[in-house]
Amino acid sequence: MADLLIELFSEEIPARMQGAAAKDLDRIVSGALAEKGLKAEGSKALAGSRRLALSLTGLPVKQPDVHEERKGPRVGAPEKAIEGFLRSAGVKLEECRKQNDGKGEFYVAVIERKGRTTAEVLAEILPEAFAKLPWPKSMRFPGSEVRWVRPLHSIIALFDGKIVPFEFAGVKSGNITRGHRFLSKGEVKVADFADYLAKLMEQHVVVDGEKRKAIVLNDAREQAASIGCELIDDIGLLEEVSGLAEWPHVLIGTIEDQFMDVPPEILQTSMRTHQKYFSLRDHATGKMANKFVVVSNMAAADGGKEIVAGNERVLRARLSDAKFFWDGDRKHSLESRVEALKGIVFHAKLGTQYERVERIKALAGEIAAKIGADVEKAKRAALLCKADLTSGVVGEFPELQGIMGGYYAQHDGEDAEVASAIRDHYKPLGPTDSVPTAPVSIAVALADKTDQLTGFFAVGEKPTGSTDPFALRRAALGVIRIILENELRLSLGFVGDDVLSFLADRLKVALKEKGIRYDLIDAVFSLGGEDDLVRLVARVEALQSFIASEGGKNLLAGYKRAANILKAEEKKDKTSFDGAVETTQLNLPEEKELFIDLKAAAQAIKGKLEAESFVDAMRTMSRLRKPVDAFFDKVTVNDKDPALRANRLKLLSTLRSTLHLVADFSKIEG
Repeated sequence: MADLLIELFSEEIPARMQGAAAKDLDRIVSGALAEKGLKAEGSKALAGSRRLALSLTGLPVKQPDVHEERKGPRVGAPEKAIEGFLRSAGVKLEECRKQNDGKGEFYVAVIERKGRTTAEVLAEILPEAFAKLPWPKSMRFPGSEVRWVRPLHSIIALFDGKIVPFEFAGVKSGNITRGHRFLSKGEVKVADFADYLAKLMEQHVVVDGEKRKAIVLNDAREQAASIGCELIDDIGLLEEVSGLAEWPHVLIGTIEDQFMDVPPEILQTSMRTHQKYFSLRDHATGKMANKFVVVSNMAAADGGKEIVAGNERVLRARLSDAKFFWDGDRKHSLESRVEALKGIVFHAKLGTQYERVERIKALAGEIAAKIGADVEKAKRAALLCKADLTSGVVGEFPELQGIMGGYYAQHDGEDAEVASAIRDHYKPLGPTDSVPTAPVSIAVALADKTDQLTGFFAVGEKPTGSTDPFALRRAALGVIRIILENELRLSLGFVGDDVLSFLADRLKVALKEKGIRYDLIDAVFSLGGEDDLVRLVARVEALQSFIASEGGKNLLAGYKRAANILKAEEKKDKTSFDGAVETTQLNLPEEKELFIDLKAAAQAIKGKLEAESFVDAMRTMSRLRKPVDAFFDKVTVNDKDPALRANRLKLLSTLRSTLHLVADFSKIEG
């Protein structure tokens, strides 16, 4: 066994592409080797601003020898069929033998192939593998027809310590790389992966992206703590800056006091978007601190003073722009901006943002009345909720829509509940985001999302497969989370059947993550008439507990048996056995007992379901297990007497309909 080291050294690779490129390199190279009968025991792919690296360990030094007998066409088959077989097998006709299977003779190709050395295979497949890297954006550079992300400078390809010779994009493979662009000089010759990591570390390059992230995170937290602050965590920014710096150094800068009256969201977004700075929170007050973290790619002789000063100058200009927008926006009230929404198209088939606001306003009022929120406040918040789209700050930072509306509403003296509802009506923006909890905020957030869903469904813009350009899945999950986490008793019938079905599918996804079976959701939903998500989930949870019990499993088995018998007999007789049971035809004690118990259970279950005592309903249903088992043990359903047979099938149909009061057991697996 031997190891393979690959490095592709180039101009700067965008940080957003690095992680995926490293995984793709591993996948493509490992897959190409596996197709040749060469599987590695382990792999490690790394990426940085100027390099992709891959280490494969435990590779065989040679392909296995191949001995294969491949059956071909019959003797006398059309010439083209024989030629195609010989071509695919890589043999000549005289190298084939004939074999008789009793129906006639056919050709058999005996393939004997000595395995090639892994080095030979690598020289062949690596250029092809590199060319297959699926870069989101690529370029063709002088001297090559190959498209790649950035101009390539060198390639390391070492197998078992020896260079694998090939050429890709005009660059020949070797064992040479380079260190940090400014902190190292000259070429770096490497022998294997361990040597590669160690020598690049000496040349001020941390190759492993996870180590770079750890350096940035730990140093930023330590330095923040030393000045009485804490880092505001930002995973996306951490990924980005660790992809930009090969030798990361954390430095602390200061935000000028003149900018500290600007909302923290504006400061944080401006610093993150334009400068890749982390924000800090004052440990004592919990508010945003007048400090920021910059990650440098240099270890400066002066400890970073000049780097910090330069970044502070750049930040001053950036925040001056942000403050200009903030100050200018407050000269106009939110209400005065609503009219301008008539000039913003929401969607060609759904009209302008103004028309959308009118719909949201009506919906918010209806929902507010249903959940006990202040109707007029909900309508007011809905009227103003999109007005900040015309502001300068949101024009510069679209991700602050809603948040800025809340600030402008506060400045205008709007009611606090109205301002909060404007701020929170986009929530939740993702699975980790919080949901609105104030009644007026809930009403507007639900109105916004249900209008989005019903509108796009109405014009045929439904999600398909992995395509969801209007984020309708996110909107649906938002509706579900708002309702369930606030335990809202809200009927969703107003959204329409298609949207309700879509919400049911999203609910399955959400509940599956909590360990609730999707088939049980189907079993409850398929009964129809259930559009209260809180009640639905409570019912499903009770059903899951029941089905997991021994009694539940046995009753489900009895139901399946009854349903299968009914299905077969109804198909055979071409009729339904849903009619009333004739009590005079109940001869055996077991069928009499089952009839009595079913009648009592149906009445009790209906009452408990109406009272939403779902656990008690399941307990009542579980008591049917004993008479059902006894019935199948002692009673022959398909009796020779047609009248007895029909009546017993009606009894099984009654069992089915009684259990269907709780859920459609035919949807339950197992």
